[in-house]
Amino acid sequence: MDCPACGSPVTLEVGPDRPLSTSLSDAILAADEDEHIEVTRDCWNCGWHETRALRVASIDTTAGDETAVERAALIDEITDELASIESVGTLEETLAAIRRQRATDPARTDTDDAAE
Repeated sequence: MDCPACGSPVTLEVGPDRPLSTSLSDAILAADEDEHIEVTRDCWNCGWHETRALRVASIDTTAGDETAVERAALIDEITDELASIESVGTLEETLAAIRRQRATDPARTDTDDAAE
């Protein structure tokens, strides 16, 4: 967004009690019912400032594909584990083991190749 006063870019911060890098969409999706979210926009060129307060009135969710949800959770867990490994050799060995497993997995179909 551009500053309505001078046209320069503005910064957007989501708070309170959230890291500076938190996006508005992440804050909304993580919010609980009746939670307040503050959004602050600032122009560092001319000093324009705006604060808005949002309140989550209700949350409606629909059930997703249980398999897709479980798969996404496992991928997140694997990614977190891999990110904590500092040894390049260990990462290379892990990748090689995964590739060996996938090559010998009888459940793997040609459609798996198309998704890569």
